[in-house]
Amino acid sequence: MKVISEDALKDFQQRIGYLREFIGFSSEDAEALHAAKPVVAPLVPVVVDAVYEKLLSFSVTAKAFVPRQTGYQGTAPTRLGDLSQEHPQIKFRKDFLARYLVKLVTMDYNDLSSWEYLDKVGLMHTGNAGFAHREKKPPLRVEYMHCAILLGYVEDILVNAVLTHPDLDDATKTAVLRAFNKIVWIQNDLFARHYIAEADALPSSTSLLSAPKSTLITAVSVGLLAVGVAFQLGLRFARS
Repeated sequence: MKVISEDALKDFQQRIGYLREFIGFSSEDAEALHAAKPVVAPLVPVVVDAVYEKLLSFSVTAKAFVPRQTGYQGTAPTRLGDLSQEHPQIKFRKDFLARYLVKLVTMDYNDLSSWEYLDKVGLMHTGNAGFAHREKKPPLRVEYMHCAILLGYVEDILVNAVLTHPDLDDATKTAVLRAFNKIVWIQNDLFARHYIAEADALPSSTSLLSAPKSTLITAVSVGLLAVGVAFQLGLRFARS
C-alpha cells in the first residue's frame, strides 16, 4: 500500500501526481490525445457551437454571459434576450473554448505548467482571478454543478465523434476515449477543489447524512470517480 497523507495533496504537484497515478493517466494516454488532434481539430467549431447552443438554452447558464466579459471590447448584452450564437460577446467566449479544446490535444502533459493551466480554468469560474489578466476585472462566477455537467456534455460529444469516426480502428478509438475520459475526470477535480471546502475529519459517530454539504458533495465526487475507474477496468477485462 502506498502511503499518501492528506496534507501532501494540498501541494499542487503532488495532487496532480496522485490523480494521474490513481486514474492511470500515462504517457501512452498523452500520446493518444496528441494523436487525436487530426480528429478533434476539425470538430472544434462543431463542438463549440453545440456547447454554446446548450448553454444558451437554459437561463441559469445563459445569465453568466450577460455581464461584459474580461477582455471583450465590443457592445455587451444587457439582457438574456440579447444573447445568441452570433452575438459578438458570445463569439468572443467561443474562441476561449476552442483554444481550450486544442490545448487538450497539444499540451505537454509532462510539464507542470500544463496542469496549472487546467487548474486556472477551474479557478477562474469561481469568481476569483485565476489568470493574471483577470486580477482587476469583474468576477466570473459559474456554480460548480454547471461546470461539472458541462464537462460531461463535452465528453459525450467527443465520445460520439470518436466512436463514429470512419477512419479510426477499434484500438485507436479505445485509446483515445480512455485518454479523454481520464483527462476530463482530472479536470473535474481541478474545478471541484476550488469550489468544495475540505471538511474537517468527522467524529466516528457522525452520520454521513448529517455531514456538511461540502462533505456530501466530496463523497459523491469520489464515488463517481470510482465508477469511472471501474468502467475503464471493465473495458480492459472485456478486451482480455
